[in-house]
Amino acid sequence: MALKKSELYSSLWASCDELRGGMDASQYKDYVLVLLFIKYVSDKYAGQPYATITVPKGASFRDMVALKGKSDIGDQINKKIIAPLANANKLSDMPDFNDPSKLGSGKEMVDRLTNLIAIFENKALDFSRNRAEGDDILGDAYEYLMRHFATESGKSKGQFYTPAEVSRIMAQVIGIRDAKTTPRTTVYDPTCGSGSLLLKVADEAKTKLTLNGQEKDAATSGLARMNMILHDNAEALIVQGNTLADPKFLEGDGLKTFDYVVANPPFSDKRWSTGIDPLHDPYRRFQSFGTPPAKQGDYAYLLHIVRSLKSTGKGACILPHGVLFRGNAEADIRRALVRKGYLKGIIGLPANLFYGTGIPACIVVVDKEEAHARKGIFMIDASGGYIKDGPKNRLRAQDIHRIVDVFTRRLEVPRYARMVGVEEIEKNDFNLNLPRYIDSQTPEDRQDIEGHLKGAFPSPTWMRSLATGLCVRHCARPCSRPSVRMALMRQSCAIHPARKRRARRAACLNEERMTDGGRVYFV
Repeated sequence: MALKKSELYSSLWASCDELRGGMDASQYKDYVLVLLFIKYVSDKYAGQPYATITVPKGASFRDMVALKGKSDIGDQINKKIIAPLANANKLSDMPDFNDPSKLGSGKEMVDRLTNLIAIFENKALDFSRNRAEGDDILGDAYEYLMRHFATESGKSKGQFYTPAEVSRIMAQVIGIRDAKTTPRTTVYDPTCGSGSLLLKVADEAKTKLTLNGQEKDAATSGLARMNMILHDNAEALIVQGNTLADPKFLEGDGLKTFDYVVANPPFSDKRWSTGIDPLHDPYRRFQSFGTPPAKQGDYAYLLHIVRSLKSTGKGACILPHGVLFRGNAEADIRRALVRKGYLKGIIGLPANLFYGTGIPACIVVVDKEEAHARKGIFMIDASGGYIKDGPKNRLRAQDIHRIVDVFTRRLEVPRYARMVGVEEIEKNDFNLNLPRYIDSQTPEDRQDIEGHLKGAFPSPTWMRSLATGLCVRHCARPCSRPSVRMALMRQSCAIHPARKRRARRAACLNEERMTDGGRVYFV
């Protein structure tokens, strides 16, 4: 019997309700997601030899159930369940189930943890009996929780989640779907968060990929590792550390290079240079381009991506719009990137898409292959294509399809997309601000002021009748006859030709003004 997602979601959210009040959403997500992980791996892999995940004896969810109601339940969970699982599967920074500041003390902690475990005992959450082949129920549930946690956390807590719609666009515009990939094809995310962006890229590929990610936040890197396991990518390598100050993926004396790189780094990171000397960077990330400003780290991450790509590598990075037009040091970096031909495209996104910020962002697409022959940058202004979804905006399936289709086919669409040559960019002093090249504003209707003042203008009722074929004075239904428009122009109803319409008259207008050269307007 297949497991219903609705049952899973409601059970998971009930566990969140049990923890509310004692801690911030960004903290209780750790407890809920860890319990979700333990329940899943216990049902799927406990007692199975050669499984991708090791569940040590005495550290399964069933053993956790046996601890319910005990006075030292928190300490026992830490020692008997969490520690063995973390050591066996190289997991780190698991939450403390014996923290009185978050879970309460004494009987309050015992009751809270007992109730939390009981929620996951729901028979509907038996993952071992799930027969929905190919349906990634746990992965979907994980992203469901991540999305809601990011919404509740607010502020900068959305850092661990990239909206799935944006991730899907990035995965497709780098061209991995049509590429000849193998399990040795490498993908890297230097600021991987929960790993959702890496997983979207993996979903687009025709084969398994080698996934690599680094995340600065210790707790979030642990979530990313669990996310990889839940999505059947247990071989993915997720490491914790500061990507700019202490990159973990190295090859000899330099950075390791990859086939594909995707990233959603923190916007305008003011502390990006902490722990490094940009002028004497041992990995030579800024040597050919210039040093980013001390209080704006956007280009530091972009240059790290450029340096981490192979000579034929492709990448995509989410950055604030400011990187397209800010001056001084960033203008010099932008000029060098354009002249080297590394920038393949720029996609402007709607505002208020991301958790934690309402500012509009863009996707900068990097492609080193044939960079020397590149004569321009393909630009898309997709800022107007979205739907309101509560307090945030969201890209619809049609918006995603249009962006990807136009970008991959290089279609020139008025007020939406065009190829901008390097010569035109040079004339604009390498300013890449999209409105300079794409006028996305819908032109206003031209108004006949004299017509408005003197009345020689069609009434809204007449315009509706012209569009629908309805005689608003005599008919109750639209007419589908091909002669509708001609009949209306003959001042008669298409359904009742004998019923003439009357020209609107006003005491202040003479007959010549009403007919306006033979064209009569009706009500």
